[in-house]
Parts: sequence; structure tokens; C-alpha cells
Amino acid sequence: MPRRLTIALAALAALVAGCGAEPGGGPSAPAPHKLVLALDFVPNAIHAPLFAAVAGHRDRQHGVAIQIREPGSGPDSLKLVATGRAQLGVLDIHDLAIARERGADVVAIGALVQRPLAALAARPGIDRPRDLEGRTVGVSGLPSDPAFLDAIVRDDGGDPAKVKQVTIGFSAVTRILSGRVDAAPVFWNAEGVALRRKGLTPNEFRVDDYGAPRYPEVVLITSRATLAHRRADLRNALQAIAAGERDVARHPEQAVKVVADAARTSDTALVRAQLDAVRPAFDPPLRLDPAVLRRWAAFDARIGIVRRRPDVATAFDTSLAPRGVSVR
Repeated sequence: MPRRLTIALAALAALVAGCGAEPGGGPSAPAPHKLVLALDFVPNAIHAPLFAAVAGHRDRQHGVAIQIREPGSGPDSLKLVATGRAQLGVLDIHDLAIARERGADVVAIGALVQRPLAALAARPGIDRPRDLEGRTVGVSGLPSDPAFLDAIVRDDGGDPAKVKQVTIGFSAVTRILSGRVDAAPVFWNAEGVALRRKGLTPNEFRVDDYGAPRYPEVVLITSRATLAHRRADLRNALQAIAAGERDVARHPEQAVKVVADAARTSDTALVRAQLDAVRPAFDPPLRLDPAVLRRWAAFDARIGIVRRRPDVATAFDTSLAPRGVSVR
């Protein structure tokens, strides 16, 4: 763990402790059970509750010690969880559906956010999705990008076949700013915020405004084997992360510092803007609603992200997330 991150975590821990952290974890307490939590992407504002849970010792207060593992050269949280090298992982809900269709027995047990984050970000002058006919849209190469582009354009009455797609990797911000593409699928809370910080106000076509139901975009996953053998530890970890979400709500500036240090960036203003954008989506903490998930499953099958509708009963365990809590 970088020294700057260690210092920032210690500072947030002191602040939380001084503001009435729950008792526990004293010298005579049993040693906490270690859990490795693998991130899906470089540290960013979505991960703030995870870092806050560790910084404020919320994990140890609940009998677990969460070790956050950043990704290597590419997103590997799914592989680490599936092979048992991590007990928890952060994953996009659509990647969960794809992984399970390909045979990975992983299960979502909590939701980091409670709404879709996917959107098409378009340059000014493109006022609605069907205006992208005859224009160039950059896609990352992930299978979900063409599916979302198709769904959003089609819902607006446009013809996706008339949109030119080019693969740009994860350079949506620079490509849109330079005008090399007219639009790209993004997360509105991340790239959308970054574009505005750089002086361009994109038109955002959010997927839940164009036919998608409200669903939790980013989920916490575990393997079926880990769920069977460490159910109590996983429940305690979710309790700790929910407490971390409340700490983020109470001390957002400290959360910004921790995330910025974890991301090794000095641009705290960008992290703050991204956290401000996503914070409302944290509430209610970690909740998984079966009715919402069934609507999401039907949507993913309809737009072709997966061939068959995901089985919500086996893809999710909705019983572990804390109930009746709010970050407000």
C-alpha cells in the first residue's frame, strides 16, 4: 500500500474514531478474519465506501479485516473471485450476467450503487440519440457497448445500423474532446464528469431514460464456494461497507482524499465532483431488490447482452445485505 494512502487512511480513521465510531476491536477481541476484496478498475469515487470501511476500521469492528486489491494490467476481479484468491470482488452487473452464462459460478451479494450509470455522451449539437445516424461512435471493445448503443438509439426511433462504430478502448474522454468521435458509451458519473471538468458539456443519453429499468450497475460478488464456507464473514463485510457508506456521507472531504491517494492523483477536484455525482446512488446501502433484478434480467436478454435471461435466484443472494439502513 503506498505511503500516501496509508497516511490518508490513518487520518480518516482518526476522524471517524473521534466522531463516535462503534465500540469493538479492542485488545482482547478475537483476531479479525481476513477478506481480500478485488477492485474492478482503478480506485475511483464508486469505491469510496470500500476505502472508508477500511480507513475507519469498520471492518475490524465487525470481525473482518478487508484487504483491498487493486487491478493489475487489466480488470481481474472476476478471475480472482472465481479462483478463490479473493473472497469479494467489484463487478459490473452486465459482466456478472456474461460470466455466469459462460459458466462462472459467482454470486452477487450486494450493490454498490442503486441505479444504472451507463450513458452515451455526445458532443454538443447532437441533441438526441437518433441524431447519431451517419455519425461516428467510439466503443471500448466490451460486448456491452454495442448493445447499449443499439438499445438507446433504437428506443429513440433511430436505426443503429446507420451509426458508424469504431473501437477506441477506454479513451472516450480524449476522443470526444478531440472530435475524433461524436459520442461514446461512458459512465455519466466518471467520464461524463471528466468531460465537463475539461470544458465540454456533453449531451448525456442515460440508458434508464431510453428503455432500461432502474438497476444496480455495480455489484459485489463472491464465489459459490466462498458463500457456502464464509457466509458470516461476508455478511459482516457488508455491514462494514454499509458503515463506510455512512462515513462517506458524513465526511465526504476525507473520502475524497483517500480515493485520490488510492488513485495516485492530485486532482482532488475531479474526485470530489465524481463523488458528488455518484453519492445519491449509494442509498440504500448495498440493497438488492429481487423485483428490480428481474426487470434488469429481462432487459439484458432483450438487448442481447446475454442469450438467455439470467436466473436471478441463482445469480444473486439478497439475504446478506443489511436491511432498514440509509446513508442519510
